[in-house]
Amino acid sequence: MLVAAAVCPCPPLLVPEVAAGAAAELDALRAACDEALATLVAAGPQLVVVVGTGPAAEVWTEGGAGSFHRYGVPLVAKLPGGRVEGPQLAPSLTVGAWLLERAGVTLPTHACAVPVDAPADRMLGLGQGLAGLADRVGLLVLGDGSACRSVKAPGYLDDRAEGFDAALAAALGSADLAALAALDAGLAAELKAEGRAPWQVLAGAAEGAGLTARLGYQDAPYGVGYFVASWS
Repeated sequence: MLVAAAVCPCPPLLVPEVAAGAAAELDALRAACDEALATLVAAGPQLVVVVGTGPAAEVWTEGGAGSFHRYGVPLVAKLPGGRVEGPQLAPSLTVGAWLLERAGVTLPTHACAVPVDAPADRMLGLGQGLAGLADRVGLLVLGDGSACRSVKAPGYLDDRAEGFDAALAAALGSADLAALAALDAGLAAELKAEGRAPWQVLAGAAEGAGLTARLGYQDAPYGVGYFVASWS
């Protein structure tokens, strides 16, 4: 059963070594992620599952690692409690592994990558399956909101982006499972909101769990919507 979840964004710039001289710009975001992970650990999960997007559906159950070498940084992040052999973690999951290492998490951890265009019903079903992996499961759910919040954003400015992100923030901050399950995959793709599929995994996992939520961060630096929420 799902006992807690931490929802965090996954930009590589979250890692200070990658952000370099601009690292201080995301200090508040890092602090919010740290707090969300502390709440997750405090709930006492037996197993943590990291969920983020990847080029294909893939799971890591015996550990795993990913690197930030593509950003010119000789830094590796690995999942706690397992080996590092095998396929490299997807970029979103690598940021998740870094967040877990930063928080000192040592719990058994699995990771799951889902395609950005995965159908909602499959994501809801996947979430239900993940929640049944142990008596007490915690999720670290990684995903960014729309990338169209300003003219300098990766997707340029789209007038629909602010409303999309506002509705998303309300859903994440109130554990509104129906709203997350109903996220429009087509609109999310147009707005480059790559967290849509992972958030729907969360909605499926939280069904019947009776969790409450708190939104810890909501902003759009660099024109991309970033959200941090704690569910417990």
